[in-house]
Amino acid sequence: MPIAIKMPALSPTMEEGTLAKWLVKVGDTVAAGDIMAEIETDKATMEFEAVDEGTVAAISVDEGTEGVAVGTVIMTLAEEGEDLDEAKAAAGNSAPAPAPEKKEEAASADETAPPAPSPKPAPAPSQDVAKAPAAPTVDGERIIASPLARRIAEQNGVDLASIKGSGPNGRIVKADVEGAKPGAAPAKDSAAPAPAPSAPVQQGGELDAPYEAHKLNNVRKVIAKRLTEAKQTIPHIYLTVDVRLDALLDLRKQLNASLEADGVKLSVNDLLIKALARALQRVPSCNVSFQGDELFQYAREDISVAVAAPSGLITPIIRDAGRKGLAQISTEMKELAGKAKDGKLQPHEFQGGTASLSNLGMFGTKQFDAVINPPQAMILAVGAGEQRPHVVDGALQVATVMSATGSFDHRAIDGADGAQLMEAFQQLCENPMGLVV
Repeated sequence: MPIAIKMPALSPTMEEGTLAKWLVKVGDTVAAGDIMAEIETDKATMEFEAVDEGTVAAISVDEGTEGVAVGTVIMTLAEEGEDLDEAKAAAGNSAPAPAPEKKEEAASADETAPPAPSPKPAPAPSQDVAKAPAAPTVDGERIIASPLARRIAEQNGVDLASIKGSGPNGRIVKADVEGAKPGAAPAKDSAAPAPAPSAPVQQGGELDAPYEAHKLNNVRKVIAKRLTEAKQTIPHIYLTVDVRLDALLDLRKQLNASLEADGVKLSVNDLLIKALARALQRVPSCNVSFQGDELFQYAREDISVAVAAPSGLITPIIRDAGRKGLAQISTEMKELAGKAKDGKLQPHEFQGGTASLSNLGMFGTKQFDAVINPPQAMILAVGAGEQRPHVVDGALQVATVMSATGSFDHRAIDGADGAQLMEAFQQLCENPMGLVV
């Protein structure tokens, strides 16, 4: 009897998603645990694994299709010994029909004109790209690679068939592709990816300048929606302090020397996560969220940390950061950041959080105001630590100084409470032994 494979709910809030890429084709045999597709949710691009065994009899939804509702049949598997044609005939579902309607609805929400021509051309190159890696494989098996590795390979013209994966079961990961040279090998490979990145250059628009129209992915749409909502509905108040970092940098150097044997290397950001969590412990009136006619005050400091992923900004969470040691925070943060960049975060790893930290210091940004991530009531934006003239013990000296700005939801947090939090954060950074006790 044919097995209907439906669009899964990959997060608690997911109602629909984009079928970004098929990793199997009609006639392929799949077993439980095999990765069949990449699905783009409202948060990240995630892999969809098979839970049943069988042979792919029909693919009902083309890759690149947006707005596929949870529960829609996307594929049909034939059981062992079952005729593929009979299974395909039995499948006969109208799943592809609703998808274009949802596409049009989404198009009217953004801009009606550009998205309309995009959906049809997009799937064609995507299918070519999906088939291209499988063709050059010597033994006929499909190539297993992470979504990020595939994207980097396509952008750099790297032939995945020529790479030996270092991940589990020979999976090709980001590091394998970054070290590879562009493959001048198969003409098909070099020809197939070419149409995908090159969008037609158009002239005009509101700014009357040449432009390329790039369709928004689901993550970018959610970011746009949530940040617009945040700025329109949350009365932000901004408080900035200058933090002297010399003592914190000295402590980091000492800790890294002692942790080197354990393979742990603390970043400045790890210490700032801990400092924010400890500051929230000292000023619990800022570890809150506004809930209409109620105010939720949290008993745990779960710090959402902004990470730039290929699909857009995402905020993995260090839970109970106030009670965790620096080494544990560092280890968890490295693992979560790696998952975020590979599109592998699970919903529980990025949903929630009681406060956020955004650090743009590594890009040389001196100071900025971050937008609150609702329903949280505060976010801390930290800039670069730089050598500045600074008054130390009544004398002007050169010190390493960082500007930090807290954005607070004024419905939930008064200015005085926000100022106390910023003061506590400043003190913890300037007297950092409080972070290790």
